[in-house]
Amino acid sequence: MIREDVVPHVASVNVGLPRPAPWAGLGATGMDKAPAAGAVPVTSSGLRGDGVFDTVNHGGPDRAVSAYAREDLDHWAAQLGRSIGDGQFSENLTTVGIDQGQCLLGERWRIGDVVLEVASVRTPCNDFKTWMQRTGYDPSAWVKRFTREGRPGVYLRVLQEGLLRAGDTVAVVERPDHGITVATLFRALTVEPALLPSLLAVDGLAGHLQERIDAYMRPRARR
Repeated sequence: MIREDVVPHVASVNVGLPRPAPWAGLGATGMDKAPAAGAVPVTSSGLRGDGVFDTVNHGGPDRAVSAYAREDLDHWAAQLGRSIGDGQFSENLTTVGIDQGQCLLGERWRIGDVVLEVASVRTPCNDFKTWMQRTGYDPSAWVKRFTREGRPGVYLRVLQEGLLRAGDTVAVVERPDHGITVATLFRALTVEPALLPSLLAVDGLAGHLQERIDAYMRPRARR
């Protein structure tokens, strides 16, 4: 969903390679990302100079690029009582002018010569909580707070490769008509699993989402 009072654009392109982290569940993490200078190549597997360590829950074609809204970072800054820089939530793209919660699954964005498709949504984990604590923020009940606020950010597929730069305009070039928003998906994955079957209205549903739906519906089919 595009705001009408600002030209939607990329505030920063953030990258970081995995590094050892004894506090992380798998002993390493790619959460530490920082704004890149200049153009960053992006392919179907993600951004050059960026990487993930937990390849079960992150990365892959359906989660090649992550994005978080600058407006939502500002919301959290007010909640936490201190400023939050671009990339602090480990997002690859910090956007301005897009209400990501109202974006639709399958919605397509053109950014420069790159085309991205909204494919999934981030869910909070204990590594995220510990990362916030280690970088100086109050992590109290972080997973519950993040879930309650419902500002998750999005994961995107790369449909057309190219270069991404800070300042690039974001144009929404296609929106499907199924009505399944990022906010709906996030609730389905967290506090309202009864919404999971409604996701079947989405064409090209990400594999990990289909698995969640199947796991939810399987015991009900046996009743």
